[in-house]
Amino acid sequence: MSWFKNLKSAGGGRGQPAADYYREGAELLAGEQYLEALTSFRLALRRKPDDVDVLQQMAVAQTRLRTEDEAIRTYRKVLDIDPHAAGAHYGLAFLLMNRGSDDEAVAHLRAFLARPPEQADAHIAHARAALAELTGEATPYPDNHPG
Repeated sequence: MSWFKNLKSAGGGRGQPAADYYREGAELLAGEQYLEALTSFRLALRRKPDDVDVLQQMAVAQTRLRTEDEAIRTYRKVLDIDPHAAGAHYGLAFLLMNRGSDDEAVAHLRAFLARPPEQADAHIAHARAALAELTGEATPYPDNHPG
């Protein structure tokens, strides 16, 4: 299903279901079609401009497209809407690390680890390792601590 096809039927009238741009964007993102995914996510935002799930997926696509400035702005917008959005803290931390903004990256890593999402063991381990590298802390959190 293409985004153009969805655009034509987006109204959902006359028995046609409304397009699910978020789902389409997620599928395109998984298929490494980042520009197309970004288009679908932008269309999803037309229905709900402050949808943090859509915005976070947009930031992932922007990161993969190497438009880091846009990704940083998008993650910051997510955090303006939801200051506890773990995914935004995580993604923003690593973008900031790549830029040498280590102090700010540490703050976002700590925020992510304070409230990590369930079933994110690999991300938690990655965040802990990055935090330890930036701060010199051997183990920022005990192994049995969720964050």
